[in-house]
Amino acid sequence: MSEQGRKTMSAASKKSLKSSLLQLECYFTWTLLKQDVVLDELDERLGHQLEFFTKSRITICNLLSYISHLNDSNEKALAQLQKAEEEIKRCHPEEIARRSIVTWGNYAWVYYHMERYEEAQRYVSKVKNTCKQLPSTPELKAQFPEICAEEGWALMKFGKKYFERAKVCFEKALQREPNNPEFNAGYAITVYRLECPFGSQSQALQLLQRALELDPENTFIVVLLALKLQDMHRTEEGERYIEEALKQTPALPYTLRYAAKFYRRKGEVGKAMELLRKALAVTPNPAILHHQLGLCYRSELKQLREAVRYPPAEQVDKLIQLSISHFKAAIDRNPKFFYGHVDLARMYVEAKRYEEAEEIFQKAFQINILSNNDKQELHYFYGSFKQFDMREESEAIQHYVEALKVQKSSCRYFARCKNALKRLLEQRIQRGSRDATDFGRLGFVYHLCGDTQEAIRHYKQALALHPDNEEYLSALCELRLSISS
Repeated sequence: MSEQGRKTMSAASKKSLKSSLLQLECYFTWTLLKQDVVLDELDERLGHQLEFFTKSRITICNLLSYISHLNDSNEKALAQLQKAEEEIKRCHPEEIARRSIVTWGNYAWVYYHMERYEEAQRYVSKVKNTCKQLPSTPELKAQFPEICAEEGWALMKFGKKYFERAKVCFEKALQREPNNPEFNAGYAITVYRLECPFGSQSQALQLLQRALELDPENTFIVVLLALKLQDMHRTEEGERYIEEALKQTPALPYTLRYAAKFYRRKGEVGKAMELLRKALAVTPNPAILHHQLGLCYRSELKQLREAVRYPPAEQVDKLIQLSISHFKAAIDRNPKFFYGHVDLARMYVEAKRYEEAEEIFQKAFQINILSNNDKQELHYFYGSFKQFDMREESEAIQHYVEALKVQKSSCRYFARCKNALKRLLEQRIQRGSRDATDFGRLGFVYHLCGDTQEAIRHYKQALALHPDNEEYLSALCELRLSISS
């Protein structure tokens, strides 16, 4: 189609086409936002998955196409969609049209953005014609559970901000096909990602076991199950799964990475580092591998201090610098990597490089995809930094309070902030504080702890120091109503 021909579509026709595009089920309508990921890092990570994984290749090609579009490379996007088509023909030769709905939708959007409107309309028509052959349904995905699953996988790749939505997608897919191995794997992985690893109960454990029953060769599920068993203090059982995964896929970077995490947490840091170096030899750049190596050097430092009362300063400094270098490499490759920022800041604190710690903490606060658990963890460590290293109690209190204002969660940092704030406020009051805010905040903490009488007592003291304060009056009213109801 000529450049002039591209521009000839009438405004009404273009509006109609756009309306049709918005009804498609594809990456362009799933609200996958560019600002929530580091595109080059995600592109590289998906490239590794395409190289090493035999499953989910259609999803990976579609996602690589969408990322190419976001990077203003629509020709490259089309090339990736052609690869997706080839995978569909290879994997689903008897269901090509059904399995192509998402890919065709992506084609339509890419052509639309290239102003090749006839091609865009052609792919819209291909999707509509495929859907006409099916019984009418109020929702396309109700007929195609694999579309729900593909959306779930895509959401997972865009990070933790999207995990809850991904979970819903896999739940919908499982409603239609409860025994589908891929859907069960996706659901189990999503729940695992969402679940606090330190809880006494685990839904993810049963889901991972179920997924493994349906697909015993899925080593990604195997290593996650091993880590979950380790969380539940069933380390020996978990290690048997790790050993099996390493036998099945000894060179797969993802197996090596999770096995390394398992052995680091077990205290076998040398073995963990050996596995990570094998993974880095295959995929030299991933942020997550550098982060894991940084954690290994931090664990070595901890072990050294536990073994030797006064470890050699040069040995301590070497481990700190090695840890810092890998944490820096991690956030250089992925500036939105929350744990990389927190661990780097903490290691700067360890090295008494406080200005650099402050800078990294502030960068962490600017990350736009933090979960509630992330926010609580960040406020806790920053509050601790302010309290113990900078001796700035007021700022520490403010950050502990901010953590508690975040929606309560099962994350251990909620409890840590609550306990740290309680101790700090009680110390200030024992030292003679007459600041109403200290008493009011301590009332707030006791309320969170479920100690209504102590909460009332401290709010009364706050009101005595600051009469008619609406916040304290409201809290007292709420507490007294809870007693009388």
